[in-house]
Amino acid sequence: MNFYENNQNPERALLIGVDTGEYDAEISMEELSLLAETAGAEIIGTVIQKLEAVSPATYIGSGRMAEVSAFCKNNDIDIIIADSELTPSQINNIETKTGARTVDRTMLILDIFAARARSSEGKLQVELAQLKYSLPFLSGRGKSMSRLGGGIGTRGPGESKLESDKRHIRRRIHSLSQELEKVEKRRNLIRTRRKKDGIITVAIVGYTNAGKSTLMNTLTSAGVLSEDKLFATLDPTARRLTLPSKREVMLVDTVGLVRRLPHQLVDAFKSTLEEAKNADLILNVCDASSDECAEHLSVTSSVLKELGADNIPVISVMNKCDKLQNAYDMPVIGKTVMISAAKNEGIDRLLELIDESLPKTKARAKLLIPFDEGHILGEIRKRGIVYTESYSEDGTQIDALVDIDYLEKIKRYIVSM
Repeated sequence: MNFYENNQNPERALLIGVDTGEYDAEISMEELSLLAETAGAEIIGTVIQKLEAVSPATYIGSGRMAEVSAFCKNNDIDIIIADSELTPSQINNIETKTGARTVDRTMLILDIFAARARSSEGKLQVELAQLKYSLPFLSGRGKSMSRLGGGIGTRGPGESKLESDKRHIRRRIHSLSQELEKVEKRRNLIRTRRKKDGIITVAIVGYTNAGKSTLMNTLTSAGVLSEDKLFATLDPTARRLTLPSKREVMLVDTVGLVRRLPHQLVDAFKSTLEEAKNADLILNVCDASSDECAEHLSVTSSVLKELGADNIPVISVMNKCDKLQNAYDMPVIGKTVMISAAKNEGIDRLLELIDESLPKTKARAKLLIPFDEGHILGEIRKRGIVYTESYSEDGTQIDALVDIDYLEKIKRYIVSM
C-alpha cells in the first residue's frame, strides 16, 4: 500500500477595494493582504478603484469589473476578496462575471476566527457571528437561485429548502445565544468574586499582532500561543502577576483588534472584550515598529470607547522597540513606556508604571499591637507585608503594608504613617 502526503495548495487570491476617500484605502488593503495570508491565501494581485461611492451592482464598477474578470481567467484566480462588506447581489454578480468564489472583509475575518478559536466559548462566539452574518446572504442567494430557471421543476422545492435552512439557522442562533448568556453570567460571577476579594485586574488590549501574548508570557510565564500572525490567539487568558511592591494583580489577555472590526464580532466577543471594561487598568499594546502605530492606538481607543471603557486609566505600551530604525515622536495619550517583550527590555519600568497607576488599596504604617490582639497580627501577615517586627512592654511594634480598609478598622493602634 502506498501513502501520499496530502498537500493542499493555497488558494490564489485577488484583492479588490474601492477608494471613496472615507479612509486610507491603501493602508486598509495592506491589512487585507495580511488577513488573507493569515487565512492561507496566496496573493496574486490587488486592485483599488477610485469612486465617489461603491457600485451597488459590482462594487468596483462595470468597467473595472471587466478587467478583473479577464485577470481572473488569465491567472487562474480561485477567490476574490473585497475590502468592504458586500451585499448578496454584489457577490452573485462578481462571481457570475469572474467565475471566482467571492468573499468580503468580514467573511475573511470570521473565517480566521473560526480557524483560531480553541475554547468552547470561542467556538460558540465565532459560530454565532458567522450565522448572524450568513442569514441575509442565504435569503439573497435564494432569490437569485429562483431566477436561474423557469417552469416545472424550478419552483417550490428550492424555496422550501431555503425556508427550512433559514429556520434551522434561526433556531441555532437562538440556541447559541442562550449558551453564551450562561457563559456571560459565569464570567460576571467571576468578575464579581474578584471585586469582592479585592483582586485588582489589569487588561492587555491592542491591535492584533502587536505582541500582547508575548508580553503576557514575559510577565507571567503563561504559555500563551505566541505567533507572528494576525489573531494568533482568541481566547482570553488570566494569570496572577506580582508587582515590585509585592502587590498581586490579575493580568488578562484579550482578543486582538483590527480596523473596522465587524460589529458581529464586537457583539459576539462582547463578554471577552468586557474584561477590559471591568479592569482597573488597561495596557494598550502597540507595535512601535509599525508605520501605522498611531492609527493602531486610535483603533483600540475607539473600540474601548464603544465598550464604555474609555474612563479607565491606560498605559500605552510601545512594544517591539528593538525593531525601530530611528527614534521618532509617537503621538500617545497618557502614560507611555517603551519595551521589547520578546527581548525582555523595558519590562522593569512597565511593572513600576503599573504599580504607580493602580488605585491605592494598601498603605504603609507603623503600629503597636497589644499582645492580647494577636489575631490582628495574623490578619496583617496574611493580607499585607510586614517589613520589621519588634517587641516592647506594651505589645508588638510593626512596620507593615496594610489594606486601607483594614487599617481604618485598627486605626487606634497606628503610631505613624
